[in-house]
Amino acid sequence: MRRVTLDLDVLRSFVTGMELGSFAKAADRLGRSTSAVSAQLKKLEDQAATPIFRKSGRGLALTEAGETMLGYARRLLELNDEAVSAIHDVELEGWVRLGLQEDFGEAVLPDVLGRFARAHPKVKIEARIARSYELAERITSGSLDIALAWHNDDKLPYSQHVADVQMRWIGPASVIETNLRHGQALPLVALEAPCLLRAVATETLDRAGLPWRMAFSSPSLGGIWAAVAAGLGLTIRTDIGLPANVRAMTPEITGLPPLPGMALFLHRKEAELDPVAARLADILLQAALESLPESARARSAHHGLRSVA
Repeated sequence: MRRVTLDLDVLRSFVTGMELGSFAKAADRLGRSTSAVSAQLKKLEDQAATPIFRKSGRGLALTEAGETMLGYARRLLELNDEAVSAIHDVELEGWVRLGLQEDFGEAVLPDVLGRFARAHPKVKIEARIARSYELAERITSGSLDIALAWHNDDKLPYSQHVADVQMRWIGPASVIETNLRHGQALPLVALEAPCLLRAVATETLDRAGLPWRMAFSSPSLGGIWAAVAAGLGLTIRTDIGLPANVRAMTPEITGLPPLPGMALFLHRKEAELDPVAARLADILLQAALESLPESARARSAHHGLRSVA
């Protein structure tokens, strides 16, 4: 097989277009013409020696090769940007305050801290794990610089939509009987109110006319996982960060109603972050995208592709 060296500028246009959902928007962000970006995409397909796009309705979607290319492109750009930052920002100093939902504590935080610390050892990070409403309040008050949170109807001025992630019914790893067919109230496990997912679970069951009872409530996600694993009831969450002793259940198997998706946002304290916070925000966004289930990454990547140049 011939040896091919991929062009990082081409990969950046490709990844930016997929993340923005439009290569016209990518051209504008990168300071290029749409025709130049189109030429880059053609070059990428030529280098790949296989189609990376396919027709999907009136727009385009990624082929299987395109999905593979997107994953590697993100990794190559991440390493490139980390190397550049390590060289040019080696003296970067300061303090940055980061907020995350519990879902991302184990799935994202260690990776983010490791990447950032390698490139910027003199920067101090304060990380806070909290629920979406608290993270939104702290961004608004200025006590956090950036936060990765589920959307809870708060209208924050400097927010970036990351992806829409499917909510799932979560039960213990071992098979259980939900007893829905016998008319018994479904036992629910949820975080203490106010909780976005708690409200979604109860409202979904109410609309479906299914009885439920609150079997267990906890202030922490760890408590939720313990109760679900013990068989006290079901909860709803996404596929992100599920421990081994619980599993996502399909509505077809459980007889439960389907659940909606949930929007993930990256909130910023202000429009223009200082260099320290801006760099951490970039790393956090990349790590968050990598942690998403394949289906969510695909929806995030494909959204708006009818605007492809």
